[in-house]
Amino acid sequence: MKGFLALAIVVIVALTVWSVCFTVHETQYAIVTRFGDPVRVIEEPGFRVKWPAPIESVVYLDRRLLVLDAPGPGEPIREYLTEDKKNVEVSTYTAWRIADPLYFLQAVGTRAEAEANLSVIVASALGRFLGNYELSALLSVKSGEMQLDSIMRKIEEACAGMAAAQYGIEIVDFRIKRVNFPEQNRNSVFERMRAERKRIATRYRSEGEEEAMKIRAQADKERAETLATAYRQAREIQGRAEAEATRIYAQAYGQDPEFYEFLRTLESYETSLTKGATIVLPADSPYLKLLSLQGAALPSTGTELSSEEPQTGEPVEPVPAEESVDDDREQP
Repeated sequence: MKGFLALAIVVIVALTVWSVCFTVHETQYAIVTRFGDPVRVIEEPGFRVKWPAPIESVVYLDRRLLVLDAPGPGEPIREYLTEDKKNVEVSTYTAWRIADPLYFLQAVGTRAEAEANLSVIVASALGRFLGNYELSALLSVKSGEMQLDSIMRKIEEACAGMAAAQYGIEIVDFRIKRVNFPEQNRNSVFERMRAERKRIATRYRSEGEEEAMKIRAQADKERAETLATAYRQAREIQGRAEAEATRIYAQAYGQDPEFYEFLRTLESYETSLTKGATIVLPADSPYLKLLSLQGAALPSTGTELSSEEPQTGEPVEPVPAEESVDDDREQP
C-alpha cells in the first residue's frame, strides 16, 4: 500500500512538472495563453514554466524563413492578362517569415491559413501589375525591353506592405520563376516566333551577301589595277631589256662583223636545216657559202639540199637518196 502511494505521488509530481514546464527551441516562437487569451510572447530559446493546463497553454510558431510556391503542388497554373491582351501563365515563389508572433496568432493562427491568405495577396498584386505592362516587358530577346526585375520589385513592395499590415508577416523575397503561354496559344506563338527569327535571319543573310558582293567588287578592282600596273612595269622592263640587248648586239657586231655574220649563219643552219627539210637554192646563193659550192648533204641532220640550175647552165649534182633519213619519200 505504501509502495502504491509512493508511485502515485511520483506520477502526480511528474505530471505537474510536465504541465508547468516547457522548452522553447531556437527555431520557434512560444506564446503562452491563459484561458485562450495570449499573455506572454517568448522569442528567446530556453526552459520556461507556466501554470498547469488548463489554466495556461503554449502555442508554438515557426520563426524560420518559409517559402510559398504559387501555384502549389496539385494546384492549376494561374493565367494573367498583360496590357496588350496576351494571356500568360506565371509561377512564383515568396520567401516570408513571421515578424509579429502575437499579431500573426490573432490574425491567422496557423501557417496553412497564413499561406492561403498570402497567396491571395500575391495573385492580386500579380494581376494588377502585369496588367500595366506589355508582353515584351516579360518575354523578349532584347535586353532593353525586359523589365522583369522592376516588376518583381514592385510586386514585392506591394505584397510586403499588405502582409505586414494584415497578418504580421515579413516578405523577404519575391521572384517570378516561370512565364509561359497557355497551352492553347503556345504552338501558334512558337510559330510566330520561328517566322520572326526566320525573317531576321533572311535579312541578315541578304545584308551579308550584299556586303560580300561589295568586298568582291573592290577586290576585283584592286586586282585589275594591280595586274595592269604589273603588266605596264613588265613591258617597260622588257623594253629596256630589249634596248639593252640590241645595244649589246650592235656593240658586239661592230667589234667583228665577219665573225658575227659567221655565228648568225651557223645559228640559221641549225634552225632551218632540220631533219626531213628540203631547201631549194641557187648554187651561188650566199647562204651556202659555208658549205660546198656545189651543194652538199648534211648527214647529221638528214636534210637534203638541192639547187636550181644555175644561170651558167652547169647542173648541180643531187644528193644521193641513201643519205636521206626519209626513205619512203620520192627522191628528186
